[in-house]
Amino acid sequence: MAKDKKLVTAITSMDEDFAQWYTDICKKAELVEYTSVKGCMVIRPYGFAIWENIQRILDGMFKATGHENVCMPMFIPESLLQNEKDHVEGFDHEVAWVTHGGNEKLEERLCVRPTSETLFCEHYANIVHSYRDLPKLYNQWVSVVRWEKTTRPFLRSREFLWQEGHTIHATAEEAVEETERMLNVYADFCREALAMPVLKGKKTESDKFAGAVSTYAIEALMHDGKALQAGTSHYFGDGFAKAFDIQYTDKDNQRVYPHQTSWGVTTRLIGALIMTHGDNSGLVIPPAVAPVQAVIIPIAQHKEGVLDKAAELRDRLAAAGVRVKLDDSDNSPGWKFSEYEMKGVPVRIEIGPKDIEAGQCVIVTRHDGSKNAVTLDSLETAVNEALVRVHDEMYEKALANQENRTYDCTTIDEIKQTLSDKGDGFIMAMWCGDEACEDSVKEQTGVGSRCIPFGQRQISDKCVCCEKPAKHMVCWGNAY
Repeated sequence: MAKDKKLVTAITSMDEDFAQWYTDICKKAELVEYTSVKGCMVIRPYGFAIWENIQRILDGMFKATGHENVCMPMFIPESLLQNEKDHVEGFDHEVAWVTHGGNEKLEERLCVRPTSETLFCEHYANIVHSYRDLPKLYNQWVSVVRWEKTTRPFLRSREFLWQEGHTIHATAEEAVEETERMLNVYADFCREALAMPVLKGKKTESDKFAGAVSTYAIEALMHDGKALQAGTSHYFGDGFAKAFDIQYTDKDNQRVYPHQTSWGVTTRLIGALIMTHGDNSGLVIPPAVAPVQAVIIPIAQHKEGVLDKAAELRDRLAAAGVRVKLDDSDNSPGWKFSEYEMKGVPVRIEIGPKDIEAGQCVIVTRHDGSKNAVTLDSLETAVNEALVRVHDEMYEKALANQENRTYDCTTIDEIKQTLSDKGDGFIMAMWCGDEACEDSVKEQTGVGSRCIPFGQRQISDKCVCCEKPAKHMVCWGNAY
């Protein structure tokens, strides 16, 4: 081992300090680094490679549903932002403003986009004139700025990367269908690419997006039982269209307002991945988004033929479509094992002189540490089968955590007792629909509403708070 190399530093146990465990992984797995810009982060190459894979897969899913990518300006004139009152009030407390261009004070302040609804509306007003112009199915991959007071890598930062879809339709029915379709795209992505189960539902009126008629969300459950909003999809009705005077001529030659949607996910998905699958040895990355799906570690690499055989295996796997790395550095095998465990590489392949002589190698899967000897002739098949198994077993483990930490409660006292005995989780309880009761549950128990799940169950016929007739089962919980 090179003298200037050190064994991978241990991370804080998640049972000891979950927040520190999370920060340790972000830093020691080389995902992020802090900067002199308070509340902002450098996403390092390994962290950005995860985001690139997320982006690549999602972008393909968007295009498969007919969406096109565009790019709007970073700046929004204050007068444009003021056009939609509810929207601007929802973001007013976290907007960053540009007041000068060079040394000259601007005649009008420019907002650094917290989101781009107003820009899309201005654009639609210029290009939508007839029913023949509809629908417009747009998406953009950009960064946005929201002046958060408390920040944490990936979960909440002042500048973050995301995609924001913005669509405009002739009818309410088409727009609602789009809103629900894109929520399902997000849920499918979380299951198929992130091996992460999510709860789909509708936000309560008090928790919906500023300016929306209705907001839908996917909620994921982390290792510690806290919820994480992993994605949202919003139906705007024709409110933005009226505010920005977007009208088109319909088939009856009447001037009418169109209906709009928006939907988005962010780099917070990387935080969700860490807290859903990570363990006390570091990251555990689902194969679909792993920058490196398989790493080859040569054993006794100084011996003749070992590096040549390892390189041959690398080339074979690369040709089979596996994202593979050969680590032929002078670090010890033990150091390398710890390094790639920390970085969450799904599959490790060990090859040494005795393996070569026996015509085999050893495959180790990161999520469970299992080891299997496979013949060199069957390597490609064995690795691809291992990657499928890794994904499936990671998903089943995460789903079991969600199911085991989902609790039905019928009274406020039962919620308090459950939280005391079991800790955080998804609390399912009935609600009458009154915002005062929603607030009261939060005040009395500490858990807020996460969503009204699509999969409704009748836990009881009474509101958990006021005991009046219940309208919905709501998922409550503490959240990041």
